[in-house]
Amino acid sequence: MEFSEFLKYVPKITKESLPASDAHAKMIPPERIEFLRTHSFADLVPKRAAVLMLLYPKKKETHLALIVRNSYPGIHASQIAFPGGKVEVFDADLSQTALRETHEEIGIPSDMISLVKAFSEVYIPPSNYLVSPFLGFSEKELSFNLNPEEVSGIIELPLGDFLDDSLVVNVNMSTSYASNISVPAFQINEHLVWGATAMMMSELKEIFKKII
Repeated sequence: MEFSEFLKYVPKITKESLPASDAHAKMIPPERIEFLRTHSFADLVPKRAAVLMLLYPKKKETHLALIVRNSYPGIHASQIAFPGGKVEVFDADLSQTALRETHEEIGIPSDMISLVKAFSEVYIPPSNYLVSPFLGFSEKELSFNLNPEEVSGIIELPLGDFLDDSLVVNVNMSTSYASNISVPAFQINEHLVWGATAMMMSELKEIFKKII
């Protein structure tokens, strides 16, 4: 999709109702669905985080930015994710967390980004985080400056490829809560995107499918 065409859809996106759990469920293993059904986020007192789903033009085509997290001791090491991170006390709100972390991780300042809307929160049981995704865009082509302490690479995913259903696959893997289970994921070249990020991507994909 050309970026000029994407910009025409922005007003529709702001008004479109979010599919939330219906979209998330498409990218959740059955074991995780049961956990989310039987647990209350409020009772778990989750930590808060926010991420940015950033769209931008590259050679006039709309792209979505994903990061490859560094390998380090921790639950989310080496995973594919959206830029973002935990809320700090000096953040005015969750959207500011997403913008600040995006600047820190991939070097894109907040004054280059227009926020469109907040998307549905996603709970991550292994780390007890409740993550708020925000959709934003830059009208300029981007030059990324990756923070080497947190990010080992960036994936620039054309929006047209993202909306192709053939990207969705099922793979057998072991997770923090089960062994050798079938997990739905987005296959982006050699990268597999699953879990919370895939759930967020699923909701974004459903919104685009509604309006185009």
